[in-house]
Amino acid sequence: MRQLTYVAPRQVQWRDVPAAALQGDGEALVRPLAVTRCDLDIAIVTGATGWPGPFALGHEAAGVVTAVGDGVRLFRPGDRVIVPFQISCGTCAPCRAGLTGNCATVPFRSSYGMAPLSGVEHGGALSDLMRVPFADHMLVAQPDELDAPAAAGIADNVSDGFRSVAAHLAARPGARVLVVGGRGQGVGLYAAQAARALAMADVVYLDDDPARLAIARTLDITVVERQAGTDKAPGAPFDLTIDASGTPDGLALAIRATAHGGICHRTYGDVRPLTEVPLRDMYGIGLSLHLSRVHARSVMPAVIAHVRRGTLRPQAVITRWVSFADAADAIFDPTVKLAFVNEDA
Repeated sequence: MRQLTYVAPRQVQWRDVPAAALQGDGEALVRPLAVTRCDLDIAIVTGATGWPGPFALGHEAAGVVTAVGDGVRLFRPGDRVIVPFQISCGTCAPCRAGLTGNCATVPFRSSYGMAPLSGVEHGGALSDLMRVPFADHMLVAQPDELDAPAAAGIADNVSDGFRSVAAHLAARPGARVLVVGGRGQGVGLYAAQAARALAMADVVYLDDDPARLAIARTLDITVVERQAGTDKAPGAPFDLTIDASGTPDGLALAIRATAHGGICHRTYGDVRPLTEVPLRDMYGIGLSLHLSRVHARSVMPAVIAHVRRGTLRPQAVITRWVSFADAADAIFDPTVKLAFVNEDA
């Protein structure tokens, strides 16, 4: 079968690999109908992560079930599904606690499209087929309200943006929210959209990129263009700040814009081993800095509930659609959110 493979920085190839096959009674095979590019994928294919190739690419997928093992009870061939990007069993202690990104049954950080994280190749979404273990737990029915390209991002970025604000706003109803946009392109915009869906107070999106600003202006939030060299956020302080900039100065801006006793949530770690953090400002403000990986499978049902109510619109962030055939070239496009559509499926 075909598999889009990361080889080396800026070297991505379609390769023929052995076809995915069922390896247990509880597994399913899924043919991706659409795959969206995660914000992290740009860092991967340009070599910024430093991960060695080759390995399969793609981890935000919506598709159709093509085969199931004898032990699968909830899904049948022909079902439209979303495949969460992390591999999880649903029955171990971390999974039962909702920490599906920490599943103890598989190697730590097992994921599609990111084999170097766990040392295990689980395949990628930009392939003819995906093998899904623990299918009854992992697979999530695709909402009728969304087509496959819009649904695919729920596997990671949409859910990551949602969880960046959901728990904090549940504890602080009506909190004012600031999102600092940047390298976390999709996640930042999804976080802003989720904050608007969950909060009855101001949501401010701050960025300097015209494309992201244009999308943000469609989300019923306050949009502010960030001026070059500024370290201030208009309207500060905010009860909750989200740093999706991916830069030390963006993180510092978000921290300094946080209200006393407030919360600053960073959407990503860093590809560098050390990141500058303004601890003096944090100490004076008395804020809590949150940083963690998303547990996508646990978050997805809440995201889908909002999609069905119309309060979340993942499709609003997609800026370009291309065919699988063009993926090897298009994956480098700096556009905000790229959707690959499998025209052969």
